[in-house]
Amino acid sequence: MIGIPIGIAYASLAEWLIHKHVLHDLGRKPGSFFQYHWLHHRNAKLNGLIDEDYRKPLGGWNGQTKEVASLLGAAALHLPLLPVAPFFTCTLFAWAVRYWVRHRHAHLDPNWAREHLPWHVDHHLNRNQNANWGVTQDWWDRILGTRETGEPHSGQSEASSSMEPGAYPA
Repeated sequence: MIGIPIGIAYASLAEWLIHKHVLHDLGRKPGSFFQYHWLHHRNAKLNGLIDEDYRKPLGGWNGQTKEVASLLGAAALHLPLLPVAPFFTCTLFAWAVRYWVRHRHAHLDPNWAREHLPWHVDHHLNRNQNANWGVTQDWWDRILGTRETGEPHSGQSEASSSMEPGAYPA
């Protein structure tokens, strides 16, 4: 049973680290598989948090499908641990599902996101998108000093209205 809290701590820290170092660093590189995250930020910034990719079916190869593929890949990497650490491994699987459900919901219903994931709204709509790396929770942002609040969540900012296609939100 100790695997459950360890799994929560591990999964939440992995979420923070992957978002910061993989999705943002590699996502900025044209042609990278993770560029979908760069496009996700552009969509969210231009549309007041809404990302239309989350309305599309999972059968197409778009940002939502790439996110699901990444989550399935991460789960598959941990599958060998199932026989020796079943509670830990199942917690990771549950966290991946939780991540996808909450992240998708946030980008389909900004009002829900403002209430339940305000740090993620801050991440997308504030001027500094290089903060607030936690998606489903803000624990590690608070611990590591990367939680920032800023301008009100009014949808498009003045920066978003002038974004050119291909411009990464600052």
